[in-house]
Amino acid sequence: MAESRSNRAAVQATNDDASASKLSCVKKGYMKDDYVHLFVKRPLRRSPIINRGYFSRWAAFRKLLSQFLDSGTSSSNETAHAKKQILSLGAGFDTTYFQLLDEGIGPYLYVELDFKEVTSKKAAVIENSSQLRDKLGANSSISLEEGQVLSDHYKLLPVDLRDIPKLRDVISFADMDPSLPTFIIAECVLIYLDPDSSRAIVNCASKTFSTAVFFLYEQIHPDDAFGQQMIINLESRGCALLSIDASPTLPAKERLFLDNGWQRAVAWDMLKVYGSFVDTQEKRRIERLELFDEFEEWHMMQEHYCVTYAVNDAMGIFGDFGFTKGSRESMNISSPMSP
Repeated sequence: MAESRSNRAAVQATNDDASASKLSCVKKGYMKDDYVHLFVKRPLRRSPIINRGYFSRWAAFRKLLSQFLDSGTSSSNETAHAKKQILSLGAGFDTTYFQLLDEGIGPYLYVELDFKEVTSKKAAVIENSSQLRDKLGANSSISLEEGQVLSDHYKLLPVDLRDIPKLRDVISFADMDPSLPTFIIAECVLIYLDPDSSRAIVNCASKTFSTAVFFLYEQIHPDDAFGQQMIINLESRGCALLSIDASPTLPAKERLFLDNGWQRAVAWDMLKVYGSFVDTQEKRRIERLELFDEFEEWHMMQEHYCVTYAVNDAMGIFGDFGFTKGSRESMNISSPMSP
């Protein structure tokens, strides 16, 4: 019955919403992304609260990703940690790989996975844009029929994430090295899957990668008035949050990882992430971009989204990784929860 509240095409369409929101932010100066416009057919001007919310999500993601890419490089054996890989689950039209290349910090391997309907569209945009295609190198190949892009350092591949044996096969086909430090991304992806599938993906990632960070961004608190309205709005579009009742709170998000093989996990709501983790200078900059007076709604909205990161650290390179990098709290199994 839960499945009937979720429409696969509608869930995939949330990818278009995310791209439009990102482009709105870029046009207003919140962030830089020279590629997202290639994936948006009809640019939309989002409200200041949506722009700021998307910025806070992006800023938290990029700050944690930056910590990951920097981790281990100050050790005596620097070359052992130089090779890192990124695995993006339900990647949609995200352009992070191309941005990292421009910044000179592209990883050894970047793998994006999504439904074939999505990867075929993305492959077509890449093929038709020299701006993207030229960054893939001479050895790249693009197949619209297969919905895949293959190159030395970037791979876009189709898979239904719920099919765990197939997911394992695709990770292997992409030449991901289980021993390399790996950053796994799932932004508003697992929450749309059934709870068993969500748990299985988290478990599979833990078993596959012994030195890894899992970055999760998704909704919480479905039971209060704001949360109930959020659920109604999404279900009316065919986008049921099938896993939200299995992990409705911050401690439950942490348990999702700790119960499925991850060594430590920390979950903060976005109000706390924005207030205590996003760089102060960046906040000062973006808060001058638009008139903003929706503070009550902003607080409620940010309390209903969260970032959870989980860590496996076989190499011992993530000792101070996280929201509280440099303090004792980052060494704990879990952090104090936001109210």
